[in-house]
Amino acid sequence: MIGVLCPDAQLPVVEEFFELFKTPWQRCAPGRVYDVVITTQVDGPLPEARVVLAFAACGAQYDSSCGITVEGPRQRAPFTCGPTQLPIFGELVTFRQSPTQHVVGTVRGSAAALGLIRGGSTVIRLGYDLFAEIEHLLSQGQPVEHAESPTIDTHIDLLRRWIVGAGVPLLEIGPSPAGHDFSVCLTHDIDFIGIRQHKLDHSMWGFVYRATVGAARNFARRRLSIARLLRAWWAVVSLPLVYLGLLRDFWEPFGWYAVAEAGLPATYYLIPYKRRAGEHVPGRAAHRRGTAYDVADVTTWATRLVENGCEVGVHGIDAWHDDRRGRDEMRRVSGVVGGGVSGIRMHWLLQKADTPTILERAGFKYDSTAGYNETIGFRNGTAQVFKPLGARTLLELPMHIQDGALFYPQRLDLSEPEAETRCGRIIDQVRHSGGVVTILWHDRSHGPERFWGEFYVGLIDRLKLASPWFATGGQLVQWFAARRATHFHEEPDGVLAIVCDAGESRPGFRVRVYPPGQETGGLEGTELTYVDVPWNGEVPLTFDGALRPTTSLSRHPSVTAAVN
Repeated sequence: MIGVLCPDAQLPVVEEFFELFKTPWQRCAPGRVYDVVITTQVDGPLPEARVVLAFAACGAQYDSSCGITVEGPRQRAPFTCGPTQLPIFGELVTFRQSPTQHVVGTVRGSAAALGLIRGGSTVIRLGYDLFAEIEHLLSQGQPVEHAESPTIDTHIDLLRRWIVGAGVPLLEIGPSPAGHDFSVCLTHDIDFIGIRQHKLDHSMWGFVYRATVGAARNFARRRLSIARLLRAWWAVVSLPLVYLGLLRDFWEPFGWYAVAEAGLPATYYLIPYKRRAGEHVPGRAAHRRGTAYDVADVTTWATRLVENGCEVGVHGIDAWHDDRRGRDEMRRVSGVVGGGVSGIRMHWLLQKADTPTILERAGFKYDSTAGYNETIGFRNGTAQVFKPLGARTLLELPMHIQDGALFYPQRLDLSEPEAETRCGRIIDQVRHSGGVVTILWHDRSHGPERFWGEFYVGLIDRLKLASPWFATGGQLVQWFAARRATHFHEEPDGVLAIVCDAGESRPGFRVRVYPPGQETGGLEGTELTYVDVPWNGEVPLTFDGALRPTTSLSRHPSVTAAVN
């Protein structure tokens, strides 16, 4: 059991953090001695525990009693522990090392985390405030220069290594279903349903320019093959025949994705009202935000998608700033697909500080707007579904990889090999930490002049090799909600019970136990061994004081051991 000492104001952040780091914890009770204490309080003595992780970005009252000398504050400095590096967004102090202390982490060569033995306790004093960092990430997110850092997930990984490396066993419910290292959510923002809706307008002329001059430029830059160049030019020449209905509309998205994804579940966010740019849209091009179609124009496809195991959500226009309009947008899309609409992603990824609470009041169960337009990566520093601070029920499905961010000249402007490398790093990070890789591929990205369809098919093939759980946004949010509904109970005889208030979950959970005594040390980031116990939540799962499962596992698959 982890005890937490923190100011009252940090408690909401602490509660959300331990929904992500799903392990037994409680706020420190007077008189109780814990296996582990995490503290961000700077006043009072250091608590008693087998392991104390003391976080403070300033001098603390207990520093002198531990022989710790604070040297000075730094801002936004990268923190390094062994091979692991993560950004720190608030203040960070460094320390003067004494002979009885060893350096656990550094900032630009200076000690930013010290380890020492005090009585019977292992103490790690860290020069930043963990929960202030988590609050910043969940509320403001991280800038593009740190986009590839799964910062919250790295904080969790470091805590796990410090605790287990100090000899304390650890139990947690992982952020991926049993039998899978991670999950994948394929999503599509449908802004266009065909070029036939665009005759002599800005979208058509933009296409003509990009498919002629732009395609020639990309050919010269070796970003386009001669075959694709000729296809782009043919698409321009064939436009009259497409408008007459004599040739297939090469922007039509639904049929192409149905073949490319080969029966995999996907989530399609559809526009509720055509020709609505929306209000309070920033930028000089705000009037171009309106679309030439809405959900009523794709009724047949919307129904077919749901019947084939896909999900339809709202591609919101004004829901990000007005809950009344959000309810209206949800009703509009629900009316076409016959109800069941629970998710939203805002058109152009528009949002403001209170957007999550506005969407919650509108009745949405989840949002998937949290991501970057400029790059790919972890906007809020995590691959997990999380609850935005201030929300009560709404969950956020973060978006990680977007086609336009990868390939647009005004954004990353990557070649396909470069994009494959960047996407591979994101996938590998999520495969290591667990969670979900959410991918956004737009409606006309498969056709001329973009030609990003083959890359998308290759990306899916790469993901399939890793055997993740492919699920819709709604299915993933439902699974994470069930994980959030699990609770740890201490029994009088020392038994630890895990109960799921949501009942049986399919797929089930992965309860992971890290045994103690891994002398190779988690402090410097070496690998940890663990045992996985699959659990479907139908009946309570119990463990003895040594974290050995005592529940009959006849209803569960066999226990598996692995190395992280």
